[in-house]
Amino acid sequence: MPVLGQGVVPSASPLGTELQYVTRRAFVKKLVVQIYNTSPLTAALIANAQPASGGVSSVTIPAQGAQFVNMQWVGYDGSFNQPVVQPGVTNLEFDLKGAVIPIPYLGFEGLLQDSHDVIPLMAARMNDAGNVYCDGLATALANNINNTQQVIGLPGAIDDSTNLTTYGGINRSTNTWWKSKRYAMGSVNPTRALVMQNITGTFKNCGEIPTFGLMGPATWQTLANDFLPNESYVITPEKGFDQEPWGARSAFRALMVAGVPIYCDPYITEGTAYYFNAGYGAFYIHERAAFAFTGFESTLSNNQLGYIGAVVSLLEFVLGKPKSCTVATGYTFVTI
Repeated sequence: MPVLGQGVVPSASPLGTELQYVTRRAFVKKLVVQIYNTSPLTAALIANAQPASGGVSSVTIPAQGAQFVNMQWVGYDGSFNQPVVQPGVTNLEFDLKGAVIPIPYLGFEGLLQDSHDVIPLMAARMNDAGNVYCDGLATALANNINNTQQVIGLPGAIDDSTNLTTYGGINRSTNTWWKSKRYAMGSVNPTRALVMQNITGTFKNCGEIPTFGLMGPATWQTLANDFLPNESYVITPEKGFDQEPWGARSAFRALMVAGVPIYCDPYITEGTAYYFNAGYGAFYIHERAAFAFTGFESTLSNNQLGYIGAVVSLLEFVLGKPKSCTVATGYTFVTI
């Protein structure tokens, strides 16, 4: 294996140590990634991603916020009042957000690994770029409200104006059809009965059942504990997340409540439950910046041997019908 500090091999620095770790012989030929979580929400949204094409910097979605026509009851003669044209379409505007992951390949890294590589640094870094993207997206989805350089997260999208008054250019205070249902649970453990109440409230608000629910691990475990006394603890009977028509391959399973799978997502804030309708929420990704790789360019112009490339994306999370989703806050949870 390379000896640190000799020849062109870097001295005992982070760069030299990394090179030594991945090029020594008699080594397990797999880099075991330790630092990332995975998210069922991110997996579902990537699987259901929609293209944004052309020279666009935003996504426009026409939405009906008022009725176009009125019904009239008529008598035997069939006469009715003259109808009035009623405008009801509003354009929703969502700005695309840019993200970039620079990938360096500097100095003599390639030459030093030419014949003894066990885990090629470039393959490891490219794989890491995918993990970093998913981690960054999942973090923003679970938390972001007001950072205009990141995708808008669930706290802003699934909201009744508590967190975000204007979403997609529409003011929720004056357009109540643009509000999600919100429950303040009042410091109680999540149970099947309470989760079913949240689901039923969603149906009452929009006439549709959510596709799935999301909870943080400790909150999800607290709900799971409610299944145990009756020995009816079920983890997604018959099929898993990867078999759902809107899902991507994932290791997740769910607790079923009223036919709705409730997933454990490590990025979701503990004490909060989201009920999501996958028919209206998706990533809109620019077709020319859909996690695209720029290719490598020489760094010689900066007086540095090597190359640098970048993975880039231009996207936004868009929820086209917030009232189809619900948020419940204030659940208590166990320590895990």
